[in-house]
Amino acid sequence: MQQLSFKNRIAFNYIVTTALLIFVVFFIIFSIVKFSVYSHVNNDITSEVEKHFTEIEIVGNSFHLIHREEWKEREHNTLDVNPVFIQFIDQNSNVIEKSPNLKRSTLTFNKENADNKLFDTKLVNNAIRQIQVPIYQKTKIIGYIIIAMSLQDATMVLDNIFEVLIVAYPVILILLFFIARFIAGRSIKPISSIITTSNIITKDNLTSRIPLPQNRDELFVLSQTINNLLDRIETAVEREKQFTSDASHELRTPLTVIKGTLEVLIRKPRGHEEYEEKINFCITEVNRLNHLVDQLLLLARFENQKQTLKTEKVYLNALFLDTIARYSTVIQSKKINVSTEFLKDYYLETDNYLFSIVINNLISNALKYSNQNGNLVVTIKSIGSKIECQITDSGIGIPAEDLEKIFNQFYRSKSSNHPEIKGTGLGLSIVKRLCSLLNIDIAITSQEHSGTTVILRLYEADLK
Repeated sequence: MQQLSFKNRIAFNYIVTTALLIFVVFFIIFSIVKFSVYSHVNNDITSEVEKHFTEIEIVGNSFHLIHREEWKEREHNTLDVNPVFIQFIDQNSNVIEKSPNLKRSTLTFNKENADNKLFDTKLVNNAIRQIQVPIYQKTKIIGYIIIAMSLQDATMVLDNIFEVLIVAYPVILILLFFIARFIAGRSIKPISSIITTSNIITKDNLTSRIPLPQNRDELFVLSQTINNLLDRIETAVEREKQFTSDASHELRTPLTVIKGTLEVLIRKPRGHEEYEEKINFCITEVNRLNHLVDQLLLLARFENQKQTLKTEKVYLNALFLDTIARYSTVIQSKKINVSTEFLKDYYLETDNYLFSIVINNLISNALKYSNQNGNLVVTIKSIGSKIECQITDSGIGIPAEDLEKIFNQFYRSKSSNHPEIKGTGLGLSIVKRLCSLLNIDIAITSQEHSGTTVILRLYEADLK
């Protein structure tokens, strides 16, 4: 069985709800008309009862009509549109008098029906509404007035209304279905735009966006959400393309240098010292290439999956001191004055391996961009429940307009002005990603030709 389209399902659901509502409305209308018709008949019968009680006279244990002949000559002797049938019976159910319009028929006294209660019955296969009113002599019942009225007109009215409602019901529902289908088609028009736009979006075409509906309804929110998603996807794809391009360039550069050096070496025989010099140069480029690959793999590892953290208590003072000691050769060669300001022993609960990478990269950068005879100051202090670590160097600094870009992959501020400083531009990208994983706030302030300060804010571990 073929499934209905979304537009037809909306129309169908609307019709089901409307069908129930119309059914209830039609039922109420029919009930009101039936109540009104029966109420009118009941009032007429009640009036006849009151009128005929004034036309009888009770004598002893019997009764009779006061003006019998006049009563027979009245309207009861004619065929009315809605005739009233009158019959008097004694306490033994014997007929004393009846209206001429009954002719040879008689109204049946029904002992099962209570006195003074209206009920439906039949007279010669014709529906009538009847009442049996007792006639009392003090407290003794001496007879009954039975009054009935034909329900032919009432039945005809009710049957006509019922037929009209039965015929109108499906016609209205069919008409409403097509109207609902038309309105549903207009209402879900933005969905058609979403489908059309989605079909033309490919990995090579991420610029298309869904037109936003004029009404700020759920479809507007859906379209806006999808557009925002496309914006993020486009940004991620562009970033991925840029990363691939930059990575290819960075990898190609040392390979090109190594290839060129080796090609020069094999052109003609050379001295031992020259071979040794060129080989050492190639080894340096290979080491640079290995370092670059390691950083690329590390960055890809943290970009593509949620890193599982192995938290433990880390002694912050020792971590900084060990990292500084690891770069003692660089510090001595550049004659950098390193000082630490630790007011007490500081501990934090974090992933020791990942946090070590952060500190290593920051110390490495501070030393790399420091001038000869420069200064490196590492400060740790408590501010409320947090620990603030500051790494300050007196190096070349970063221009103010480049501070927002330094966390971008492969970005190096004014690298062409300092060709002697080697780097890949990935260190701070890795630091930023790891700080996000470790819930560490990082901020960098710098002034060109004066130095740079990196500030880390992290939660102190509870040693209790």
